[in-house]
This record gives sequence, C-alpha cells and structure tokens, in this order.
Amino acid sequence: MPPFTIAFAVGLASQTAVEAWLAVRQIRHVRKLQHAVPADFAASVSVEDHAKAADYTIARQRLGIFQLLYDAAVVLWLTLGGGIAAIAAWTASLGFAPVWAGTALALAALALMSLLALPFTVYRTFWLEQRFGFNRTTPATFVADLAKEWLLGGMLGGTVLAVILWVMQSTGGWWWVLGWAVWLAFTLAVTWAWPRLIAPLFNKFSPLADPEMSARIDALLQRCGFHSSGVFVMDGSRRSAHGNAYFTGLGREKRIVLFDTLLSSLSPAQAESVLAHELAHFRLRHVPKRLLAAAGMGLGGFALLGWLARQDWFYAGLGAGAPSDAKALLLFVLAVPAFVWVLAPTLAAWSRKHEFEADAFAATHADGAELASALVRLYRDNAATLTPDPLYSRFHDSHPSPIVRIERLRGAARAVRSGAAALSA
Repeated sequence: MPPFTIAFAVGLASQTAVEAWLAVRQIRHVRKLQHAVPADFAASVSVEDHAKAADYTIARQRLGIFQLLYDAAVVLWLTLGGGIAAIAAWTASLGFAPVWAGTALALAALALMSLLALPFTVYRTFWLEQRFGFNRTTPATFVADLAKEWLLGGMLGGTVLAVILWVMQSTGGWWWVLGWAVWLAFTLAVTWAWPRLIAPLFNKFSPLADPEMSARIDALLQRCGFHSSGVFVMDGSRRSAHGNAYFTGLGREKRIVLFDTLLSSLSPAQAESVLAHELAHFRLRHVPKRLLAAAGMGLGGFALLGWLARQDWFYAGLGAGAPSDAKALLLFVLAVPAFVWVLAPTLAAWSRKHEFEADAFAATHADGAELASALVRLYRDNAATLTPDPLYSRFHDSHPSPIVRIERLRGAARAVRSGAAALSA
C-alpha cells in the first residue's frame, strides 16, 4: 500500500475516532448533570428546561456520531474506493473542452456529496428539530430553499471553479498565486453582496419599526462611532424558533440583522446588549482579523495544492487514477481535513478569546447585566446545554461555556458599576 494512502487512512481514522470519542464524552457529561441546574442559572432556568436542553444536546450528538461515520465512509468511497475516478470517466465521455470537463467533474462530485448529505438535513429538520419544538419549516419552504441553494451554488460555484481551472491550465507553475487571488476576490464579493442580493432570496428583511429599539440602537451606534446601512428584522420564525442577531456585509453595506424570534423573547435593553456584543466584533477588529487569517490560510492551502497537483503519488495514493486539475481540487478538499483537524482546538480557543473581548466591550458600552440575562434566556429558549463536557468544549466550541461566560459578564458589570460610582462620588 502506498505510504500516502496509509497516512491518509490513519489521519481520517484518527479524526473520526477522536471526534466520536469527544461526542460520547459530551453525551455522558450532559446526561450526568441533566437534573442539576447550575447555581448561577437556578433562578432563571427550570429543572424541566435544563433537562430538555440535555435531551436536545444528546439527540444532536447521537445524530452527529452517525453522520461522522457516514461522512468518513463517503470520503473513503470517493477517494480510495474510486468514486472520483468513476465520476471523472463519466464527465470525460461528455466531450467537453478541458476547462468545462473539469468544471463538470467538480460540480457533479459536489452535487453528489450534497445529495448524500440530504437525508441528514431532512432528518434534522423534520424530526429532531420538530421533536423539540424548534422547526417551523414547511416541506414547500425546504424544497424551495434547496432549489435556490443548488441553483446559486451551480452558478456562482461553477463560475469560480471554471476560472480557477482556467488559471491552473494557463498560467504556469505559479498559478496558485493567481488562483488564490481569484478565490479571495470571490469570497469578498459574496460577503459584500450577501446582505443586499443573496440573503433576501431566502428571507424577508424589514426595517426595524419599534421606536424604542431604534432609539436604543441609534444611541449605541453613536457611542461606538459605527456606521451601518440599516437595522433590519429577519423573518427567522418562518423556519425555526431559534433566535439570533448578527452583523453582515462589508464597507457601507454592513447591516444589523435581528431575528424576529429574538425581538419577541428579549426586552429592548437585553436586545441592545446583544447587539453591543455583535458590534464589538467589528469595533475590536475581530472581523478583519478573521478575514486576514482566512486569507493567509487560503494562500497556504493554494501553495500546498500547487505542489500536490504536480505529484503523481497524490492521485495514486487517493485512488483517483490519472492526474487532472479538477481531480487535484476535489482530492485536496476531501483529503486535507484528515491532516489539519488537530488545529481545531487552537482555532476554537482564538474564537472564544474574541467572544470574551466582545462581552467586555458590551459590558462597557451597554449593560453587562442585561447581556448576562439575555444570554441566560437565549440558552434556555434555544435549549443550549449549560453543562458541556470541558474537553469537548475546548476542542469544538467557538463560544465560552455558559457558566464561565456568565460569571465573567456579571463580574464585568459589577466593575463598570463600581467605576461609575467612584466617578460620581
């Protein structure tokens, strides 16, 4: 067996085993504490709500384990099982020019992977989310969303794939620099266009009509010196009972988006504090830092792809047969996760650091106590577990665990109040 085949198989098996083990730990830890509400939450979260969150977490983890094993089997079939080679033979028989044949291969493989993942999406939406009272998606909406996603994916993804494949074939050994530039430009363009052109295809966005909330947000933006192109309410309740808020877009296309479910569950002061947290990610330059990190990792990935695409053992080791540019792209996407999954805890820790910083910003520019109470309510309403397994959380979670986060927020709120009292004395 070729050495690269062994390395890939070991990497994939290690990733699958570790993530399954962590999921089992999460299930056991959450089940053990499902009838013991943490003291900091006892006044706001009932034993029944805490138990529901535990059951919801366990159900999601069980489904996740099954999907983890299923996805690993799909990757093995597409690579060592000859799936990519078979799809390539079929697309080659269509008689397209090289760039279009490669684009057809990539789109066909991605469409097949999407279809293979579809049963899990259906099960998660219409059974798991339905069972816990969160799903509001109708079959008609589900099918319409899926059709739009595939159409947009085919149009936008097909275009950028064709351009990158043309770059690979036409610009020599340093193609990967220009290929990275194309990918980066495409990513930034989609991020810019998302709030105005793409997101409205899926949801309705209405200007915020609540005068009190509008006044609070305007005052918050002025205190922080932040510009946005508007505050909008999204009809998230059409699909789910989960609530959220976010900023989206680049430049002057930045928008503040509030789910209607969030506005219906939080007070104006609580919603303002949640927005202050989200605003902090822009004011503290978390967003550009993450974009720069993504761009840097993308450049490294394209450089690695540029080298691997010239190595015959890369194709042979993954069961893909004769080399081609489209195969190189697909094999890279399928194989690299088996080697870089060990970076997940570092990236998660970086994200949690940003969340702590955003909480501290919100405690200073809004009300930390209100943010703490808002988060407690969101944890309860979204059935988020308050007691994740510590090791699972360090590996996977992009946000701090609820107990630690609420303790820090309440401490920050006390410090702000003490400072204000000292200044007024």
